[in-house]
Amino acid sequence: MNRTARAAALGAGALLIALSLPAPPVAAAEQPRIDLRVLVVTDGGPATAAIAAELDAQGTPFTTVDLRQSGRPVIDAAFLADTVGGRPRARFQAVVLPNDNPFATGSAESAALAAYERTYNLPQVDAYTYARPQAGLQTPEYSGSLDGARAEVTAAGKGGPFGYLTGAVPFEDNSPTVSESYGHLAKPAPGADFTPYVDAAIPGGSGRGSLVGEYRHDGRRELVVTFVYNQHQQQFKLLVRGVVDWMTQGVRVGASRNYFAVHVDDVLGSDDRWDMELNCTPGDIDCPPGQGEQDGIRMTSEDAAHAAEWSKRRGLPLDMAYNGGGSELYREENDGEDPLADDLVADRGSFRWVNHTYNHPFLGCEQDISTVPWACAKNADGSTKYVPRTEIDDQISLNRSWGQRYQLPLDNGELVTGEHSGLRVLPQQPDDNPNLDPALRDNGVRWLGSDNSREPGQRRLGPSLTVPRFPMNVFYNAGRVEEQVDEYNWIYTRKSDGGSGLCENSPVTTCLDGPLDTSTGYEDHIVPVESAIAFGHALSGDPRPHFIHQSNLAEDRIAYPVLDRVLDGYEALYTKAAPLVNLRMADIGAELRSRAAWDAALDAGGVTAYRIGDTVTVQAPAGVAATATMPTGTKQQLAVGTETFGSPYAGRSSGWVSPGLLQDRVTLTLPSAPQAGRTGGSAPKAVPAAGRAHVPPGVAKHVPPGAAGKTPEALPTRR
Repeated sequence: MNRTARAAALGAGALLIALSLPAPPVAAAEQPRIDLRVLVVTDGGPATAAIAAELDAQGTPFTTVDLRQSGRPVIDAAFLADTVGGRPRARFQAVVLPNDNPFATGSAESAALAAYERTYNLPQVDAYTYARPQAGLQTPEYSGSLDGARAEVTAAGKGGPFGYLTGAVPFEDNSPTVSESYGHLAKPAPGADFTPYVDAAIPGGSGRGSLVGEYRHDGRRELVVTFVYNQHQQQFKLLVRGVVDWMTQGVRVGASRNYFAVHVDDVLGSDDRWDMELNCTPGDIDCPPGQGEQDGIRMTSEDAAHAAEWSKRRGLPLDMAYNGGGSELYREENDGEDPLADDLVADRGSFRWVNHTYNHPFLGCEQDISTVPWACAKNADGSTKYVPRTEIDDQISLNRSWGQRYQLPLDNGELVTGEHSGLRVLPQQPDDNPNLDPALRDNGVRWLGSDNSREPGQRRLGPSLTVPRFPMNVFYNAGRVEEQVDEYNWIYTRKSDGGSGLCENSPVTTCLDGPLDTSTGYEDHIVPVESAIAFGHALSGDPRPHFIHQSNLAEDRIAYPVLDRVLDGYEALYTKAAPLVNLRMADIGAELRSRAAWDAALDAGGVTAYRIGDTVTVQAPAGVAATATMPTGTKQQLAVGTETFGSPYAGRSSGWVSPGLLQDRVTLTLPSAPQAGRTGGSAPKAVPAAGRAHVPPGVAKHVPPGAAGKTPEALPTRR
């Protein structure tokens, strides 16, 4: 996502947000303007790319200067500061460097940065640097792999920027043959004003060495990081919140929280079972017609009671995507009785409920299942034959009526169609069912579930916005552990090992070294892998939900070990000040929509944010809510009175800020001066007027190609 320089002032209709800050102890007329933008200087390494990716994800403006580019701007006084309306301006609130000094010895650019940081009391992050006296450390007592290491947040770190963590910072070790992390462990240099925030035991040595610490010298502050990382690694995700908070001193535009929501599809319905001999699912479209015997998996009353107890105990309400027609069919076949539905309805307040259509038909094209894979049926003129509007409308409205009859707490604007059908699905159906849009309008659907493995971005379909959902590799057609492992082996092993070989040509996954043992492979391999993927999503500030199926809560209840591992792992690492946020589908959709509008405003250069003395002003296009992070206790000034800004999270308050109907300005009053761990130096000083700097094209934010890498994901699922 390319965000160019965002300093353009807007005309009428602009949103002005003033955030009141404590004034430094100098005259107001002398206060410089500090732009709320981060300067990221990169040499192409993964550490600066990771920090840039985090700023991008949080919606925090930044500018990138790539030292590898011959035409890059020179980082001098004119580039770093200028004047606006006769007032001195610092163009960046913080600086990120690839190491403690990426410039040549005696570099004028290094001297300009040092003078800039001293003048405005602004912090510097050394994204990954060698431990040495120039960075406030002794030479390393250990340099090497940190795979599997257990670092710890120090007392100073807990009292400062990393107070949201309980203490442990485990480093990943995903492969016995590949080194995944590297770093240097060293103690503070004699006489240096250096405070370790994160450290680890020195292998083969005595004591502990710093991995992240603050070095104060010459009127400047540096956050010194001595291990390398990329944006996907767990250790980075754990610590980056504190890094950003430290560099912005807890006052910034942009925000981040950790999210986790789980949708359970096909509730009240029945899911077909995987056949371990045929390697397909009889009754479903992956088995040729006539092969095998259909064998359904459906929750019982005992499973419903367990789901309610689990949701209450874990503090995570499951989102039940239900098919009311499944219950009615069961009643027809069982003398009008359905104990499962009765028990779920009786305990309906333990869950959230989502309309999943009445009896789960495919609502895209009419499927020709005479062959595998299936194809779209054709009209006489050769055009695609689509499911008609009346059928889609009936499936939505009948299921809604069923839920209302049983007083389920529904949001009528939410819908997940069976198999996400109606939306395009490649290769068979490259276009949305044209009858889906009017049916959504008929029923007031505003949020439509989609499959993140097929469409990771939110998009509009008529009156609705999609809510992409992460599929979990806990398969819809498995109720027992051995079925799950057998199907997993079929998908993820090579043909030479008895598998399908699908993994051999997949761009998002690799093959297993060999088939998993059906009795131990689930706990030993699948649970750790699938929980790690979900855990990574949760730590990425991504609100999109995960989805499983009711079959996974039945029989062996195979979903719970994965979900428990995610929740247990999170509770072990984060304090209660940074809980997993569990949103329902409509709120997730609204969050994604707000982020998209904010990102578009940033991309278009339509946002400016700056601080002058005790005031911060954020300017954005009319109708675009601004996201911000401020000290907890910040108050928002209303037309009459005040209200608390945002809500507390990880030691700060964050939220979306919009003006009232009769206002174009919102004022936030902070309870105290922003702090981020230890601070030092004097208050920001006035600087002499300088010529207005010009930012050459292409200087603004750029993440180097290939720096992002890939994270393992589930293969697309059909439900």
